[in-house]
Amino acid sequence: MKYIRQFGIILLISLVGELLHQWLPLPIPASIYGIILLFLCLEWKVISLASVKEASSFLIEIMPIMFIPAAAGLMDSWMVIKTSWVSYGAITVISTVVVMAVSGRVVQAVMKMEKGKKKSGNEGEG
Repeated sequence: MKYIRQFGIILLISLVGELLHQWLPLPIPASIYGIILLFLCLEWKVISLASVKEASSFLIEIMPIMFIPAAAGLMDSWMVIKTSWVSYGAITVISTVVVMAVSGRVVQAVMKMEKGKKKSGNEGEG
C-alpha cells in the first residue's frame, strides 16, 4: 500500500505539471513543471522525502528500460534519418561534452560558494 501511495503522490504532481503545461503559454515541457513542483514540495516540506523515497528509487532503477521505446522509434525511423546520422552523432557528442563541462563548472562554483559561506560563518566564532 505504501508504494501505491508514493506512486500516487508522484502521479498527482505529474498531473499538476501537465495542467500547468496546458494553462501556461510557456514553451516548457510538462515533465519540467512536474519535477520543479516536486522539488519545491520537498524543499518547502509540503511532502516529506520518506513519502516518495521508495517509489522514486524504483523509478530511477528502471530508468534505462524507459529508453527502449525511444530506441525502437529510432530504429523504426532509420530510413528517414540514415542520410544525416553523422550530423546526429556529432550533435549528440558535442552537446554531451558541453553539458558535462557546464555542469562541472556550476558544481565547482556552488562548492566554492559553500566553502566561502562556511569560512565567513566560522570567523565570527573565534
